[in-house]
Amino acid sequence: MEAEKPTTTTICTVVAIDHTDLYYTVCSFCERTLPPPQTHCNHCTLTTNNNNCKLLFRVLMSVATDKEVFVVVLFDRSARLLFGSSAQVFFDFTNIHPFSGENASKILEGEMLRLTLSKPKNGNAQHPRVVSVVPLKSGFRPLMDTLAQLYGVKKTF
Repeated sequence: MEAEKPTTTTICTVVAIDHTDLYYTVCSFCERTLPPPQTHCNHCTLTTNNNNCKLLFRVLMSVATDKEVFVVVLFDRSARLLFGSSAQVFFDFTNIHPFSGENASKILEGEMLRLTLSKPKNGNAQHPRVVSVVPLKSGFRPLMDTLAQLYGVKKTF
């Protein structure tokens, strides 16, 4: 029996992203997930408030290869490359411009990417995890650049 590779690389096209749930909250000290509306980290026993918790990206993205369509998950490091900002900056931007999450999905639709995928580390995870993402378009601009231009705001992030 042949052992499966820990990672696979594929070229794909973005079909859509789930713009309704792009981030999650973690303790800024230990980076453990804090379920909403919890404000207390049970691991490090710090009471978190707006200064002690932070947002990280967790983006579900549907992609299509020449053989199949499937969903992958991009966590903070991979998603920052596509978004061009932190999750907190994008969250603040979406509070000012409510349809920017939906527009981000439309902007990425059809974008060609080279993804390196790994099997989920958690046994409960449903989707392959994106380890590395490389946009294939030579003139690729991060989402925040494109959204700032679309909304006519000066880029301050």
